Amino acid sequence: MSKPFYILKHEHRVIERALRALDGMCLKLAGGSNVSPDSLLELIDFITTFADHYHHGKEEKFLFPALERCGIPREGGPLGVMEHEHQIERKLIAELRFSANAYSEGDGKAARSFTEAAQAYLSLLVSHIEKEDSVLFRLGEEILDDEDKTSLAKSFRESDEALGGRSLEDFERTASALEERWAL
Repeated sequence: MSKPFYILKHEHRVIERALRALDGMCLKLAGGSNVSPDSLLELIDFITTFADHYHHGKEEKFLFPALERCGIPREGGPLGVMEHEHQIERKLIAELRFSANAYSEGDGKAARSFTEAAQAYLSLLVSHIEKEDSVLFRLGEEILDDEDKTSLAKSFRESDEALGGRSLEDFERTASALEERWAL
């Protein structure tokens, strides 16, 4: 039997490495240390590509519809909450990118706006991951049958193949390198 929820939880652990790096960057910026704009943008690119497009994309395209077919409501239910949080996360990522670009141009207030957006993003995503791991994925594990789980895992693999040459291992290496460099 395939393990789609193991896959998603593993991706959460990869995302958490990048979040620890983001937190470390914020601590440095808040302490007045310089952080290279390229490092900020590298982390934002990772979050955009892996956390949002790769991971959230799988949830929105494959998992949420499968759960909805099994009776989990989208509107007014947990799927709607998760999708709404994904939208807020995307807005915060846009704020991070805007602030990082302003920081790279020497805007003296950009470090603070970056750390404020980053703290909001960190808080939301840590809570979001906890809700998915402890509630949504457990619920999915219970209500989806073996055929649904196999189909989900197959869809995830096909989605991975469409990444244009990047593999999960590539993302894991990037997250680990960011964490090693920036997490405190």
